[in-house]
Amino acid sequence: MATSTAGSYECDTLPAPRLASGSTPDRSPSPFSNFRSSSAGSSPLSTISDIEMHSTPTPTYQRKLCVRHQRMADEGTNLKLQQALDALPVQERESVNAIWSGFSSSSHPRRELILQGILTMCCFSQLSLLTEQLGQLIRIDPFAALPREVSLRVLAYLDATSLCRAAQVSKRWKGLADDDVLWRGICEQHIGQKCLKCGWGLPILERKRAVRMNSASPSSSPPSFQHRPTPDPFVLASDIPDALPFTRPWKDVYSERLTVERNWRRGRCSVRTLRGHTDGVMCLQFSETLQHPSFPILITGSYDRTVRVWNIETGLEVRCLRGHTRAVRALQFDEAKLITGSMDHTIRVWNWRSGECIRTLEGHTEGVVCLNFDSNVLASGSVDTTVKVWNFRTGEAFTLRGHRDWVNSVRLWEPEEPANAQLACASSGEPRICQGKLLFSASDDGSIRLWDLARRTCVRQFMGHVGQVQSLKLLEVDVGCDEDVGRQEPRITENNFAQVTQVGNPTNPFEVCTVITHDGAETFPVSGAESENMEDIQSPGSVTREVLAGSGRKRAKRPVLISGSLDNTIKVWDIDNAKATQTLFGHIEGVWAVESDKLRLISGSHDRTIKVWNREEGRCTATLVGHRGAVTCLGLGEDKIISGSDDGDVRIWSFAGDNRL
Repeated sequence: MATSTAGSYECDTLPAPRLASGSTPDRSPSPFSNFRSSSAGSSPLSTISDIEMHSTPTPTYQRKLCVRHQRMADEGTNLKLQQALDALPVQERESVNAIWSGFSSSSHPRRELILQGILTMCCFSQLSLLTEQLGQLIRIDPFAALPREVSLRVLAYLDATSLCRAAQVSKRWKGLADDDVLWRGICEQHIGQKCLKCGWGLPILERKRAVRMNSASPSSSPPSFQHRPTPDPFVLASDIPDALPFTRPWKDVYSERLTVERNWRRGRCSVRTLRGHTDGVMCLQFSETLQHPSFPILITGSYDRTVRVWNIETGLEVRCLRGHTRAVRALQFDEAKLITGSMDHTIRVWNWRSGECIRTLEGHTEGVVCLNFDSNVLASGSVDTTVKVWNFRTGEAFTLRGHRDWVNSVRLWEPEEPANAQLACASSGEPRICQGKLLFSASDDGSIRLWDLARRTCVRQFMGHVGQVQSLKLLEVDVGCDEDVGRQEPRITENNFAQVTQVGNPTNPFEVCTVITHDGAETFPVSGAESENMEDIQSPGSVTREVLAGSGRKRAKRPVLISGSLDNTIKVWDIDNAKATQTLFGHIEGVWAVESDKLRLISGSHDRTIKVWNREEGRCTATLVGHRGAVTCLGLGEDKIISGSDDGDVRIWSFAGDNRL
């Protein structure tokens, strides 16, 4: 038995001493016969030990092997070597076996001395053989020796690319690298938000999730009327009460959304044109998550004095609402109602499913250009330079005055819910607004104003545009991601290359569109990434490790105001100090519309183009060309852009992975 020194581990490669036997075996015993398989009969070398068994029982001996010898014992890798030994004459066999046995019974220092001596006696041919053999022998699979929990903890430090590569190593590695816990952590870090480490984000694709959950439901009710509660994007179906039996691997969820995000960054899209309006389209809104009907809805308003309801999936017009006597300039809808504003000075409330006009609001002395409502309040801006606030609770309204020209955009904002909000709201009498509710308004006078609706006063002005401000977008972003991007070193991108792709119907020249992907769209100064491959998506694994540990975190949010103006620029504002933190240049004519989510910003301009921006870096990533008139209104979805234009067309630019709308 190998001797061991204090404080050092030595591999035991010899069995316990045995009693001498009078019989001589036909085959010389080898030290390799000691590495026996863990399962009986699984290794042909086990017969050697069976021959050496004696009638006299031997004491139980617990073997102690290193990782390599244990692997050899489990896999039975010494069969060929044993066969080569058996092929030798008996005298040579005993000589070789004596050498092996002497080396096996030596201590580690003595083994090193023996090896050094053998190496000095080797010729180049033997050294070449050693080099070839050692290249394979020194490789150790760590996950074969580590417990599964430890292996998952190690893999949690890898990004998506490394996990995919690890899954190609072996079946054992694939089983670990495809584990749902790992991919759930990566999904939580990227889907619906931008990663704090790399700045990448992936869309939620709420519409696809709702359809998939609905189709998997055992309920026999018709899909059009079946109740589909909005699920948490990161909750497994098994965690939901009355859970659906069908769940998808988180790796598939990530892969599907990665395809859509790649299409966004590479400008890969399909285009569909909806025709029906006879004049310019001035406003639109769409929703893909309505409980009823089952298909996604788009509603558009036009200078032709009509409001049209569309089925986005089929591209067909569902209903046409008539009632306004002049151009429809603004609209907004929810599950229950549609509210439209027109140049005929009126605001109409509709049941958009039936086409019935429920109520007409009159108060402005000139045309209504914009509106915005929430559960309690409707705000409208007009050519008469005023903003009216309509209280749904009381049916009354009051007027905010301060702008000196057309009010083009209004946005309600309630930053937080005060503890005593209910005390500040009157249930009857004078139309009071809850404390804390604010309103942004943008005007042709070049200013943006922030109003306190409870006090009915202007509390802040945003000055910076030198042209008429046409549109506003209020967005809550993650504090950490913006700060990380802000700390990056400035980078100058030379726009000396652009990839131009034509999409649409080639048989109709009016439906052929052009997508221009700018060279900066696929270069990222994050984690040393060089291109838009999967290597750009780096996951530090912290979220995955939190999932493994059963903990989570909530990101801090901060509001951001985005404005588009006829001075050809887009500005991003810090609401706290009313200062512009970014100014985006790119359009050669005025900007009519802006939309944004956590992942990207889009803008439509009088120059007939739509631009897709990286908001944090202030860089245009793609330009969409196809409209024959000014792009007047936009809608932004997770996998699509819907645009309306003065040419009367509505275009759907779909970036879905399957190129279907």
